[in-house]
Amino acid sequence: MPSFNRRSVLAALATTAAVPLVGAAPACAAAATAGTAAAATGVEFARERIPGLIAFGDPGWFPDAVREALTVQALPGSPARTQVSDSRGVLAVLTTGARTVTVRGPRRSFTEQKRPFVDPFARTRTGDWGMSPGGGNWTTANGAPANYHTEPSSGVILLSQNNSSYFATLNDPDIADFSATALVSLEVVPAGADTSVSLTFAYQGYDNHYRARLAVTPAGLVRLSVEKEQADVVTTLAAAVQVGTGYAAGQRWRIRVERTGITLRTRAWRSDLAEPGTWTHVVDDSTFGAGKVGVRAIASKNSTAVPSRVFVHEFAGSGLWAAPPVVTHDTWVRLLPAPFSGTWTPDVEQRVRAWPTDISPDALALAAMLQTGAAAYHSPAQGGAQVLGESGYGPLNPDGTRVEGADFHEYMGIGWTFPSGEVKPAPGPEWARTLDCSGMVRMVFGYHLGIPAVYDNPATFTGLTLPRRSRDIGPTGPGVVIHRDDTAPPPHPNIAPGDIVCFDADPDPAAELDHVGIYLGQDDNGHPRFISSRKTVNGPTLSDLGGASTLDGPGTYATSLRIIRRF
Repeated sequence: MPSFNRRSVLAALATTAAVPLVGAAPACAAAATAGTAAAATGVEFARERIPGLIAFGDPGWFPDAVREALTVQALPGSPARTQVSDSRGVLAVLTTGARTVTVRGPRRSFTEQKRPFVDPFARTRTGDWGMSPGGGNWTTANGAPANYHTEPSSGVILLSQNNSSYFATLNDPDIADFSATALVSLEVVPAGADTSVSLTFAYQGYDNHYRARLAVTPAGLVRLSVEKEQADVVTTLAAAVQVGTGYAAGQRWRIRVERTGITLRTRAWRSDLAEPGTWTHVVDDSTFGAGKVGVRAIASKNSTAVPSRVFVHEFAGSGLWAAPPVVTHDTWVRLLPAPFSGTWTPDVEQRVRAWPTDISPDALALAAMLQTGAAAYHSPAQGGAQVLGESGYGPLNPDGTRVEGADFHEYMGIGWTFPSGEVKPAPGPEWARTLDCSGMVRMVFGYHLGIPAVYDNPATFTGLTLPRRSRDIGPTGPGVVIHRDDTAPPPHPNIAPGDIVCFDADPDPAAELDHVGIYLGQDDNGHPRFISSRKTVNGPTLSDLGGASTLDGPGTYATSLRIIRRF
């Protein structure tokens, strides 16, 4: 029997996800109308597929219809909320002035693993290596800023003196099992003693880590060994094996390391040759657990080949976090066609009774369908444009940082006409399948769930529409404010999954909201966790790479939370 999990269910749903039920712009009204029938077909198809994708015989994914009498009561506090219960407990919570409704449904887990990435160093920086395209920021140890820079196609380490170790590592300390490859070269053939470049891993610090060491001798021999450095004491785990001869200046070699549990495997080969089919070294060692990956360069004690440069032309990796974030609960986030008036009506009751057995994608599922590894879905209503699937953040600037500005139609690669008359032309290909933080929120709640998305004209911010910018979504977006404090993180006792969390995370003294995400719920460690599209991870994430995605603790987002809004 195959192994299935709830993540695979979301991926399956992504392949059949509904096109938007409400057109987000007059220009697409006909397409949206045509898409309604397609949406219904997609949902039914998804229902048929799910039993083969979950643990067989799990009735929790197919709850009974709600037929019994319901208890309806007002909850204390502000804003006004109405709680609906049945004999099993709370069934739904509605908020006066908001379309968002939290509903009990099948239990789900939301999680994430490290996104595979390739860093080709397509940027120019001095003093450091900057941000990789999705693997995290590079940090350095030993040497001075002058020892590190990037130039187009290379991360560079200057060996300014012999017998000194220089380290550049990706700032992601939770990597456990992984596979990584570094493409490296030396500026000059060593003289006097070896020059080496290593792929470091399980890195706790420059004197506590493993390394696969590629050493080049003055005679041009190339040797590969595996070492462990613990508390500044070096132990050879696998003695040097010759893997090449006749090294010439600038010749490129690949170092590859894989780690599974305590087993460490490594090999190296000249980049113009085929990768070997066997590992040069396979060793077991359990000294270090999860840690960072990166590179180390050193000219040995008697080297006369200094100053000289070591080049890292590419660093690629994929792997697993030792402790990935996991949020598990039975809350689904649905939308009413209009804000709840505060009055329990037969129409509202009919919808609330139907939702617990509805397993079509809700707001949280749609957000997950933009994360790492999410399956692509192309909408017939948009001429086959992709409307779901793994998203990046935005194109690269020359310095390697990400460009803001990717809205939902940039992700789809099409032009858009907004209700205010603002027209956005079809974007360039560099914007395809990218969303900035507010773009992700608008993709989920605007394009897919039908809240009218407007742009930058304040006259269109009616409290029923979804503005383009984070700075406007918090104060003037649709729905109601749940908690707010303009100078400090507000307490948030009434926060619920699907709420929009708004941050003033930029140190700019203008004190303008600059980041926005969707609250998911408490993770397995009790931390309130949200999903947002972020530059460091290059797209939507609920992880802590580049800053904890939690609303508690001392992190950037926890301390810069300002507004919680319920659409």
